[in-house]
Amino acid sequence: MINKLLFLTKNSFMRKVKTKWFIAANIILAFVICAVMNIDSIINLFGGDFNEKTKVYVVDNTNYSFDLLNENLKQVSKTINDSEDSGYELKKSKKTKEELVEKLKDEEIIIIINEDKENTLDVTLVSEGYIDTMDYQVLYGAINSTKTMIAINNSNVDPSILTNIYKEVEIKRELLDETKKTEDENMEMIMTTVFPIIILPFFMLSIILIQLIGAEINDEKSTRGMEIIISNVSAKTHFYSKVIANNLFILLQGLLLILYCVIGFLIRKVVPTPSGGLEAGISEIISSISIVDFVDKLIYIIPIVLLLMALTFIAYSLVAGILASMTTNAEDFNQLQTPIIIISLIGYYLAMMAGVFKGALFIRILSYVPFISAILSPSLLVLGQVGIIDIVISIVIMILSIFVLTKYGLKIYKVGILNYSSKDLWKKMFKAIKE
Repeated sequence: MINKLLFLTKNSFMRKVKTKWFIAANIILAFVICAVMNIDSIINLFGGDFNEKTKVYVVDNTNYSFDLLNENLKQVSKTINDSEDSGYELKKSKKTKEELVEKLKDEEIIIIINEDKENTLDVTLVSEGYIDTMDYQVLYGAINSTKTMIAINNSNVDPSILTNIYKEVEIKRELLDETKKTEDENMEMIMTTVFPIIILPFFMLSIILIQLIGAEINDEKSTRGMEIIISNVSAKTHFYSKVIANNLFILLQGLLLILYCVIGFLIRKVVPTPSGGLEAGISEIISSISIVDFVDKLIYIIPIVLLLMALTFIAYSLVAGILASMTTNAEDFNQLQTPIIIISLIGYYLAMMAGVFKGALFIRILSYVPFISAILSPSLLVLGQVGIIDIVISIVIMILSIFVLTKYGLKIYKVGILNYSSKDLWKKMFKAIKE
């Protein structure tokens, strides 16, 4: 039995690895991943410049607003973007609006400032097209701060009072819960940026796993090759060979994805990258991760998460094999697999929105549910909404699910593997379970 199992497993695995499509798909994947990870360098190579600032021409008809606006722009940008670099370069211009508009380029902006007796300032913002919402908020905030400062100055307020008004507030953060850290408030940023990227490969690989098993079993049934195989080996051996071979293939594909990411990072180290753009974003994320001691947490999170993911892959392959055995063609299998994909998709979106639920009981209960626990539980663990014990419970439930799927699924598989009729499909499945 062992020899036959190894033979079928090897045959099924090599059939996938040796295909031209597998080689071509991985070449494309490697190229795309490395290109995305170095997109800023590629854009820079073809003439783009992440460091190039948008020019803002300021027509200051008040003769005292420009310097205040320039300073306030840095302050507002620091408040909103955590950086004094707003991405704008202010230039004072003595030209008229008509002269500037005539030579105005895309993404350039004109700010015209006039005195106003009632509102202190009258400001007109001119651009060729739309302005990004975040950038507009920075400009809007800087202009309003400038107007406030001028209004206060015009009110003949005592200089010492003005100093106190303009001085930034120093906020001291205190948390009553001793188990919480103020630094961990940055964790939500990690959850909305880093985590979706990490769990996306697991989600995609689980979908691929379901498709592979269904396609392979349906192919063997449609060509009548299944009858020859089952006449030489037991249905149990055939079932296990499909599960093992396809999980090994997914493991290989996952390792290749990690390899492509490593190559992409090495390319970033070798090739000069622009100081702005993606490089700045990556630096900010890495800085935030180090602040919240995320690296220390990974020491015990990674092994547990990998174990839970491995068990979930096995469960997915068992379900896919059972459903595929009861179908006669790919169309029928696609209909049966839809609920599984929807459940997995729900788990993916719940993981991305985990921070919104703030430790709600129902999200904790959902973290125990098989098939979505591998996606949802890690995100809740990072956020501190569940503990190690909850992850262990999810693993135990997943193991029990695999046991049930193996015990009763094998009965369905034995009946369905040589079934070539779609009539009374569910009746046959329940009858097999009862027997």
